[in-house]
Amino acid sequence: MTKLSILFCSCFLLFISCNPVEKSKYNIAVSFDEAVSIESKDGRLLLMLSTDDSKEPRFQINDGLNTQLIFGMNVNGMSAGESIAFDETVLGYPYPSLSDVPPGEYNVQALLHVYETFNLSTGHTVKLPMDNGEGQHWNTSPGNLYSKPFKISVRENGIQNVSVIMDQEIPPIPEPEDTEWIKHIKIKSEKLSEFYGRDMYLGAHVLLPKGFNEHPEAKYPLMVFHGHFPSDFGGFRTTPPDPNLEPEYSARFDLDGYNIIQQQEAYDFYKRWNEPDFPRFLIIEIQHPTPYYDDSYAVNSASQGPYGDAITYELIPEIEKQFRGIGEGWSRFLYGGSTGGWEALAVQVKYPEEYNGCFAACPDPIDFRAYCLTNIYEDENAYYYDSEHKQLEVPSHRNYLGDIQSTLRQGNHLELVLGDKSRSGQQWDIWEATYSPQGDDGYPVRIWDKMTGDIDHEVAEYWKENYDLRHIMERDWDKLGPQLKGKIHIYCGDMDNYYLNNAVYLMEDFLESTSEPYYDGEVLYGDRAEHCWNGDPDQPNAISRLRYNSMYVPKIMKRIAESAPQGADLTSWRYK
Repeated sequence: MTKLSILFCSCFLLFISCNPVEKSKYNIAVSFDEAVSIESKDGRLLLMLSTDDSKEPRFQINDGLNTQLIFGMNVNGMSAGESIAFDETVLGYPYPSLSDVPPGEYNVQALLHVYETFNLSTGHTVKLPMDNGEGQHWNTSPGNLYSKPFKISVRENGIQNVSVIMDQEIPPIPEPEDTEWIKHIKIKSEKLSEFYGRDMYLGAHVLLPKGFNEHPEAKYPLMVFHGHFPSDFGGFRTTPPDPNLEPEYSARFDLDGYNIIQQQEAYDFYKRWNEPDFPRFLIIEIQHPTPYYDDSYAVNSASQGPYGDAITYELIPEIEKQFRGIGEGWSRFLYGGSTGGWEALAVQVKYPEEYNGCFAACPDPIDFRAYCLTNIYEDENAYYYDSEHKQLEVPSHRNYLGDIQSTLRQGNHLELVLGDKSRSGQQWDIWEATYSPQGDDGYPVRIWDKMTGDIDHEVAEYWKENYDLRHIMERDWDKLGPQLKGKIHIYCGDMDNYYLNNAVYLMEDFLESTSEPYYDGEVLYGDRAEHCWNGDPDQPNAISRLRYNSMYVPKIMKRIAESAPQGADLTSWRYK
């Protein structure tokens, strides 16, 4: 380089160094007060803006048309008083950047979803949000820090000089109390504790049959109600509806006073439970939240650990021991809807002789050729239909008339704002956390790129061999067929909001093709029925969804009569 060139470069560098970097026009500073914690925190820092004054912004974030705004980033070792800046580079939803937010008045709120460090038995160290009794909800999880909302202005020239201080902490949730009818159990799982490198627990709410204390000689069949995290046993009430209860409107079912209907149905079930001819069962609702979701999907998983074995071989035997369950496969039955529908079928398939029948309503995708509207084996992209000249997004939610409320891309981008590495605690991420292999970093491997939707077909093949229930049953029918004959019952509305009926059609095609043996179960559809139709052709879903605990009993009794082994106890639990 010549002296002239050196002189020119020196002058150029001096020139650009004299021009200060332009300060962002979008800047909201977030910190937390030492009054709520003096310890440094890891987690997902969330900033929310809302134009709706009806409730706090943290309760207004969703995948629907009425969502408000949220932005998120990871923080490691954030300390009290430390200011973290949200600017236009931070990913948001539904606007991808603060620079896209329209001018106006907004309520602003910040929340820190706290992560804990886990040293897994696989040798990985990961940071995850521990459930704290709320069922993995970032906006209500005890120990999370948040601020009280206040008004700010977003102007044409940006957002400046806004500081948000988190000075509130979500308090602990009281444990449910035992009653005459409902008992609560919690056990330390040795299998899960070993996997996570710390004490991990499983729990359940147990509904006792009439005459439990008066008939110590009786041993009972077990009905396992799978579903999302239950705070207590639901749908059981020993008194009539509260006469002072203010009627509430249900937008989902377009019903006035749906809260009163719920109480009446719960009381009606209590009366049925006490009828002289009602079979005496134990019914349990399981609590098995994981660091990824409000429940584990009740199967073993590379990233979530051996929840299937822990529930089937640790929790359920302990319940049967404490509450006099029969404790044999012929006396256990599985049922549930949506997540619980998938779990009921998956547990029956994975543990075919430990249970004697499943009743799976509106199950999550049971054939990944119809992973809602995506074929993960053949499609190249999950977010857009294949087209050379047109870009059309894949829907993710509809009503019974087919009107679209959200798309697959939008829902996944919301999850990415709430948490990366499958840590959002939402639907697409829990499927990934359950079905995917564990990556080199200890977190689940993505089934598709979260931003673009491009599918990883190597991961899809892993899903296929381990969790595609139709594929597994078809692949292994020679062995599974005799073990599953008469045990499979599937119900789904043909206008399911999440297109779950598409996978049920494919499963039905396979089941009806079976021979030696024929599956000998049932698959039924509700005409124009939405999520989560569960097999009652005479009642609307608003009512049938409140009757899970009694609607399958006649079919269970029929199954017991047909399949109980010679010498099985069919009488001690049939007292009046």
